[in-house]
Order: sequence, then C-alpha cells, then structure tokens
Amino acid sequence: MAKRKNTRAAQGGGTIRQRHDGRWEARYTPGRDPGTGKQIQKSIYGDTQQEVRKKLNAIIKDIDDGVYIEPQKMSVGEWLDIWTAEYLGSVKLRTVENYKSVCRVHLKPNLGSVKLSSLSAHMIQTMYNQLQEDTKDKNGKEKKGLSPKTIKNTHGIFHKALSQALKLNYIKFNPCDACELPRIVKKEIKPLDDDAISAFLIAIQGHKWENLFIVTLFTGARQAEILGLTWGYIDFERGTIRIDRQLQRGARGSNGLDTPKNDKSRLMTPAPSVLSALWEQRRQQLQWRLMAGQAWNHSDYVFTNELGQTLVHGTVSKAFKRIITKTGFPETRFHDLRHSYATAALRSGDSIKDVQEALGHHDAAFTMNQYMHITEQMKQESAARMEGFINRVMASTKMTG
Repeated sequence: MAKRKNTRAAQGGGTIRQRHDGRWEARYTPGRDPGTGKQIQKSIYGDTQQEVRKKLNAIIKDIDDGVYIEPQKMSVGEWLDIWTAEYLGSVKLRTVENYKSVCRVHLKPNLGSVKLSSLSAHMIQTMYNQLQEDTKDKNGKEKKGLSPKTIKNTHGIFHKALSQALKLNYIKFNPCDACELPRIVKKEIKPLDDDAISAFLIAIQGHKWENLFIVTLFTGARQAEILGLTWGYIDFERGTIRIDRQLQRGARGSNGLDTPKNDKSRLMTPAPSVLSALWEQRRQQLQWRLMAGQAWNHSDYVFTNELGQTLVHGTVSKAFKRIITKTGFPETRFHDLRHSYATAALRSGDSIKDVQEALGHHDAAFTMNQYMHITEQMKQESAARMEGFINRVMASTKMTG
C-alpha cells in the first residue's frame, strides 16, 4: 500500500494537508450556496505549511469580520475591457477614446495578464518607472519615454478603473493609492508678443482660414470650441458669441458635438474686429456654397472647408504650424493663440475674473496661476506708473512751496 502524505489540521478553522505533488493545500468554507444551501468549499495553495496557514488565517479573519471578498479569476486586461465598455456612460466621447487608448497602449501590454486580485502597488510602480525610460526599437532607433504628465494621466485613468473594481468588491483596496508619481515641471507659456502678432496677421492675409485664426486669436476660444461653433450661436445684433459646444474627435476620424470643457458654457462680447471677421467668413462661406452647388454639405458650422464639411483638428493645426514657422516662431502651437489672447487681455487692463470667464476656466485661481508671470509684470508696471505720479505730485508741491 502506498504511503499516505502527511495531513494536519489547521488551528482556528479550515484544514491543511500536503498534496501528493508536495505542495500544501488549505480548504475553507466562505459561506453557503444561496440556491442549494450547501456549504461552498474553497482551496488555497502554497509551497510550505506556514505559508498556507498564514493565508488561511487571514481569510478566516475576513470571513469573521464580514469583509471577505471572493478572489477574482478575471485578469486586469479583462476588467479594463469591462470598465471601458460598461462604466463610462457619463464620460465625453473624446475622453472615452483617450481612456481606451491608454488601456490598449500602456496598461494591457504591461499588466493585462495579471490577475485583478493579485495586482499590487509595486507592480504598478514598476510599470510607471519603465514607461518613463528611454528605449530602442528593433531597428535600434531611440524611443523617448513617457513624460511625467503622461504618466500622471495614465495613473489617473488606471486609478478610476480600479476604484470601480473596488466599489464592486472585486478588490480589497486600490493599489494605485500607494504609487509615487514623477514631478511635473510646468512648461513656460510662450504667447505671441505684439510684434509677433502683427507678423502673424500679415502672414495669414488671404489664407482660406484667415478668419478662423483671427477669431481664435482675439477670443481665446479653444480649438475644439472654434471648430464646433455654429451660426445659431452668433448674435450680430447684440455683438455676442455663445460658446456652448465643442467639436470632439471620435474614433477613426468621426466627429461629434459635446459640451465645452468643464461643462461650462459662456457668453462672449468680442471686439468689433472679431465680428467683422465673422461677417467676412459668412460672405466667404456663401461664395463657397454657390461654387459647390449640389456638392455642398448643409451644415451650420461657421468654419468649414470649401464643401461645407467640418474641419479636422489636425489639418488646421498643421496649416497653422506652416504659417507660424515661416513667420519665425516654429515653437508656437495653435493653443498658444489662446495664451496670446489672455496675455493681451490682461495687459490691456482686463481683470483676472474677466479673463477667467472669457477663457472658460473653472475658477479665477487657476487663471491667476496660469498667467502669474503676466500679473507680476503688471504689478511692476503699476508701481512704475505710481512712482511717476508721486514724482509729479512731489514736484508740483515743491514748486508751490
């Protein structure tokens, strides 16, 4: 008769035995089947009796405390697929696409095969550290690691996904909470100064999107807000523009309208020159429509191509880049037109609150922090003006005396 493997009883509940393959197994009862009423038997395994007993005692304690969670068999990748498909119903289209992209490109290739219940903070931290490292592709070409800001965004998405898993009791805690993120060095804003703006306005004269660039520069609206602007939101009689929607880029180049960033609509009262540019855009668009005939796409967008179709974000940005590079400012981005407006508005005497409302920022504190260098410069200029006033008054007083 074959010799039986050693079998021992666990202290405090459950049983521990050594299997024929040499490993140790502990069996425990987490509860009863709600359908049959029979006890549910579960097993855990380990290389040593001590390891298994430690796991068993922890499980029994959770059962006694009423906080036991059944270990999940699904992987991190499977959960990310479920999360992006079923738990992002209130999220904007573009944001959903961004979440899916981060999961597909960064999270699933690195941690997708790990069991959700086994995921640890150390695994996540290691992934973040590796994603920041410069690497080489199979051809030996240098591949730059992810920036601290991209790591932070990736972390934010992963944290959201695991927070939902925590709510569903798929995990006991969110391992992202214990991760350390790289320090983000804020990039210096580089708005166009007066001479650069003048050079840019000369360079865009006669360009088919001249009016688009002018309206963007002198309203500070975001690119998506400008491309999503429709004629129904422009009131020429009152001289106002309502920013209520933005054009969002969807999958495979599809577009759709969504609420503005921060879900904050706003009413602008732009300078008369902006309204003149919009009148000119309307005239140009009517001319395009006559030339296109039946090929015209009957949309209400203010800025379109010659067939009335919505403009593509990347196409507009590339056209801007070609122009601004020839002007002598190759590092300037399309978004810097927004910063240029804010800087000009502050220097012209607009308050931080006025600029915040025009830009659609969440609060004035963010605007103040964003343009701190401009406000500091304005304080110095104000002090210089006051010094000039004091000198004039003092001089007048001496003359009178």
